[in-house]
Formats: sequence, C-alpha cells, structure tokens
Amino acid sequence: MSFDRRAFLVVSARFGLASTLFPGALYTLAAQAQSQGAATDKSLAKITPDMIDQAAALAGITIAPDQKTMMLDGLNEQRSGYAAIRKLQLPNNVPPAYVFDPLPPGATVDTTKREPVYSTAVATMPANLEDLAFATIPELADLVRRKKVSSVDLTQMYIGRLRKYDSQLHFAITITEERALTKAREADSEIAVGKYRGPLHGLPWGAKDLLAVKGYPTTWGAGGFEKQTIDADATVVQRLDAAGAVLVAKTTLGALAMGDRWYLGRTRNPWNPQQGSSGSSAGSASAVSAGCVAFAIGSETLGSISSPSTRCGVTGLRPTFGFVPRTGAMALSWTMDKLGPICRAVEDCAIVLSAIYGPDEQDLATRDAAFNWNANLDWKSLRVGYIASEFEPDKPPAETEKQAAATTQEEKKKREKHEREMAAFRARRAYDRKYDLAALDKLRAMGVNLIPVKLPDLPWGAMTALLTAEAAAAFDELTTTGRDKLLTEQGVEDWPNDFRIARFYPAVEYVQANRARSLGIRQLSELFQQVDAIVASTNSEQLVATNLTGHPAVIVPNGLRGADAPAPPEVDTGDDDQIGGPGTPVSITFLGGHYQDAKVCALARAYQEATGFHKLHPKLS
Repeated sequence: MSFDRRAFLVVSARFGLASTLFPGALYTLAAQAQSQGAATDKSLAKITPDMIDQAAALAGITIAPDQKTMMLDGLNEQRSGYAAIRKLQLPNNVPPAYVFDPLPPGATVDTTKREPVYSTAVATMPANLEDLAFATIPELADLVRRKKVSSVDLTQMYIGRLRKYDSQLHFAITITEERALTKAREADSEIAVGKYRGPLHGLPWGAKDLLAVKGYPTTWGAGGFEKQTIDADATVVQRLDAAGAVLVAKTTLGALAMGDRWYLGRTRNPWNPQQGSSGSSAGSASAVSAGCVAFAIGSETLGSISSPSTRCGVTGLRPTFGFVPRTGAMALSWTMDKLGPICRAVEDCAIVLSAIYGPDEQDLATRDAAFNWNANLDWKSLRVGYIASEFEPDKPPAETEKQAAATTQEEKKKREKHEREMAAFRARRAYDRKYDLAALDKLRAMGVNLIPVKLPDLPWGAMTALLTAEAAAAFDELTTTGRDKLLTEQGVEDWPNDFRIARFYPAVEYVQANRARSLGIRQLSELFQQVDAIVASTNSEQLVATNLTGHPAVIVPNGLRGADAPAPPEVDTGDDDQIGGPGTPVSITFLGGHYQDAKVCALARAYQEATGFHKLHPKLS
C-alpha cells in the first residue's frame, strides 16, 4: 500500500522526471506569520498581498496588483473553513467522497466466477519437519489434506523459525501465537472430520502490520502508533480466516508504509543481512524468503510489493486496483493503495488471491469482477509484448561541465562523489540488464512471439504528487500537531518532510494531475487491446505508470547475481533497490490488462516453471 520513495527518486532521475509540487498554500504562510508575532490571538494572521506574491512566485504564476486586491476577502474566507474541518479529527479510515476507477470508458469486466483449477501436487513428507519451510502452498496443502502433517505442527514449526531468525532479520512486529494455535487446532479438528476448506486450510501466514487484527496492536510500523489497537479484523484477515489459514505474525513495514525502517530498527534481506529488505512490505517479503511463513500479505501504492519481492527473491502479485478490499488496512492513498500476496511461487499467489478478492461494501473501490485461476490455461495462446526501450542500453551520460575556477574544494568533492556514485549505479544497471535480456531469450525459447511495445509518453513522474497529497491528508493530524517528530526517519525524502511539502500542492494542480492520469489509463489500456501481457524490467518507469493506472503486475525471481557482479555500496542507504552484489536476487515483471490477473499469472507461472529460480533459497545461519 505504499512506495519506496528513495527507489522511485532514483528511477525518476534516470528518466528525467520532474517534481510538480508547486506550492500554493497561503495557509502555511499565514501560520508562519502568526508564529513570528504577526497575529495577537489564536487566529491565523490575515493573508496579505505580500503573501500572495510569495505563493504566486512558488507556484510559477503572475498576479496583477488589482487582482490581488480582489482575491483577499475570498482567500481569507476560504482559509477560515480549514479549522472547522480539522475539528472533526477525521480518522484514517474515513475516505474522501470520491472513488477512483481504473477502467477507461467502454471497458467491460468478466463477472462470471468459475471454480479455480489448481495444479496437482503430490508431496512427500520429509523426516525433518523444517524441510517443509520452503514448500509451496500446493505442496503444503497436499500434506495437510492427506493428514501427513498437522496444522498445529506446521504452525509451531513456523513460529519457531520466526523467533529464531527475527533477531537477525527483524521481520516480525507481533507473533500472534495464541490466536495461531487456536486456529490451527480448529483446522486439524475440521480436517479430521472431512471438513476441508481448500488449499489454504491450516497453512500459517503473515500479515503486513497495516492490517487490523482484533486483540493485537496494529502499529503501521511507526513511532507514536506502537500501542494502537483496532477492535476489528481487516476484511482480508476475515477472508483468510474463512479459508482456514492460520495467522502467525504481523510483519514489519517501514514507518507509515515507506521503506524498510520501522520504529525498532530495519528489516533485513535474508540473502544479504547487511542490506535492508526494501519496502514497504519489508517483513512480509523477508519472512517468506527466509521460510518463516507459508505466504504473506503485502500492500503496494508505488512499489511496496515489487521492491521487497525483488530484493528478497520471492514472488509478488500486485492485483488490479479494486480487486482486493482494503477495509481495515491503513490508508495512504485512496486512489492507489492495493493489497496483494507475497509468496514463493506464482500459483501460490493465485491461490491466495482466490481467497481474498471480491467486492466489499465498506470499500467502494472494489468491483464485482472474476478472478478465474486455471493452472491449465493455454498460455501459448496469449499475445505477449515487451517494453523494448527498457531492454536497451542506457544512453551515455552527458559530458560533465568543466568546473568553474571559483568552485570550492568542498563542492568539487561533492561533485566527484556524485559522479562516482552515478558511475557505480550505471555499472550495476548494465550488469543487471543481462538478466532482463536472458528472460526475453528464455521466453522466445519457450515459443513466445514477443511483440515490441512502447509505454505511453506521458509525464508519469509528475502525477505521483497525487500520492503525496493524499498521504498528507491521511496523516494531516501528524503535521498539524507536530507528532510527525515521533516518526523514526526525518530526512529530506521521508514522510514528515513530504507531508509538509504536500501542503503547498494546489487543489487545481491535483485535479489537473488526475486528468493527466485519465489520459494514461486510456492510452495504457489501449496497449492491452493489442497484447494480453507485457514483459517489463522491474525497476523502470512502468512501475510508476502501472501503479497510477491500476494495472496488475506479477514480480518473479529471475536468478542470482554472479561472483562477477559489481560490489554493492558499503552502506545501504535505501536510495537504490538495485544495489546488487554477488549472490543477491534479480527479478522480472509481467504486466496485464485490468482484471486480467489470471492470464498474466498463467504466463508468469509458465516462465517460473521453465526457469526454476523460485526454488532458490537463502542460506541462513
């Protein structure tokens, strides 16, 4: 439900995307004037022509003197309404009075639901129970259904691994042992008398700790919310309970769903614990990767399933916007938040999505669309495109301008450091591109006729200010009360600063960005009239575009970097998800049309079965 802003900024810089946070908040200027003594009571200082000049300069517009005079009464009156709304103390679970719909005009949705068709798995019970830690859902389900292993035994095994590896990886906020063992015993009792609920029955899972679970804290990973409790289960939790799954842990997320740093530390990558696991579904991806849960639920707003799935070498499914209800989940961006599974394999994701998707009366963005998983779908009949520009070498950087004679020694050092960092980034990217190209070669060898396609040429990065504006509204109280100081991260790219910047984003520009977004939806949807699925580089502009348009994505492991991989930075600052290093995972992404998640999963599964990269696991000490 969130995004890794640092990773996005790297992508933005690469594609030359500019920020559109054009300040226009006279409210803030008036508040500043008050703090400087311009107001003698608790009311805000009156807006003055000088304030209008300052705001206009920041917004890049010109206002004539006579126009400023005309505006003053209206601006002061408009500003007076802010306090009345703030007195309502709107909680995070109250959405705006509008609903985002990712479908373009004239689009139709299949609503006919059919029984899912799963692959047949016959698993062998190992002598050592922990050898099941990395088993897929069909394998675990087969053993549980045939009573070769009990849900209680699986639950205790996974809880034991959670406790064992949490001190190293920091992926669990709360282990829900009492609840888990109760549900596991219920599952075993039901299965014993023939009441088998399906492939998730008795399987332990982890929930990103922005999902409410009654009786346990829901911390959102943030300082100031450590003891927050919500007296209800999120809809997704309810649906997994109904499927017989066993919740064993609430997993970490970066504070308020940014990055992998939460209020007690940083979640780590099992493949290289010196690195973070990326975010914000940090704990969900890390726990799945480390074999500490059978599957997990994450969320994505702008990369938060994609990024940690890539870093931790697991499989992530970001469903079509509106497929999975978000009731009971922390709201970051009402028009971009999506919940989805993080698992070992694509079919695992399809099984979980089959249990959690569907309309919910509390989340008006959900649609009555069908997800008809068919493991036997003829994927060779699908028309498959690839974003050609993403598989081409990067253009060489422009020549650095000669340093002026007046440049200080400190400035020279900063510039040289930046140039070294960018050179290292380009080297890592060039190395990783080999894996992207190998994926295309493998797909061709499988018989796929790849069709080159082009992402619509739109200012996708400029539209992401929508997310920040909505996030600032979702957490307005933190900024206005100063409680944002409780958040762990306080840097220039972190939420407290972002929330303050967003207060200067004009309502007119918010609407204009949404209109541009409508163009993006129409143009990208037209692309999916030509192809059924698209292969894309994971860490590229498509990540921004498809999150804005609500299209689904499947992120699958694509191998491990070799011993010849460029060395990673000495310190993982969180600025780049693709920091690499020998022995760490890479990924490839498959995209689909709206509510065509089953088709794109079928193609991704075929690739996964042909490569076997999902069977690789980190070696934990």
